[in-house]
Amino acid sequence: MIEEAILAGGCFWCVEAIFKDVIGISSVESGYIGGNIAHPDYKQVCQGTTGHAEAIRLSFDPEKIRYADILDIFFNIHDATQLNQQGADVGTQYRSAIFPLNKQQEHEAQDAVVRAQAHNKKPVVTTIESSSTFYPAESYHQDYFEKQGSSNAYCVTVIAPKLAKFRKSYAARLKNKSSS
Repeated sequence: MIEEAILAGGCFWCVEAIFKDVIGISSVESGYIGGNIAHPDYKQVCQGTTGHAEAIRLSFDPEKIRYADILDIFFNIHDATQLNQQGADVGTQYRSAIFPLNKQQEHEAQDAVVRAQAHNKKPVVTTIESSSTFYPAESYHQDYFEKQGSSNAYCVTVIAPKLAKFRKSYAARLKNKSSS
């Protein structure tokens, strides 16, 4: 039985690229969640006035990867101590947030925050927010790193090094072991 998870950890291009590599993840979709207008677009979200976060919705097989493991990976691929930003990406749209889809996910998210805090000297600022409507991002944002990674300066300087580090640290969890 396939389950879903929704996570926001900065620019969705990066988070999407990383989770697409993970065994047990069957799909990853970039989008927007947590805001106050229906059907926002990228330009609106980037202005930081809609309340939405750039996020990913992923489908996973709990027989192959547990939700808790997904959350642990999530906390290892972004800086959960940066309030409303990841590196040079600044604004509430880049916040660190988990959007549990049921009570079990909410409890596991709370436990994951505690685990993440144990590994950080600074306070973890990741929020656990009520799930709301997830709006898929425009089609050109889907699989962005795969399509634009080598020709986009942001991808080359920010995403590629994060992805390489992830692949090295999580080699046993990669779908394609030769990509590490």
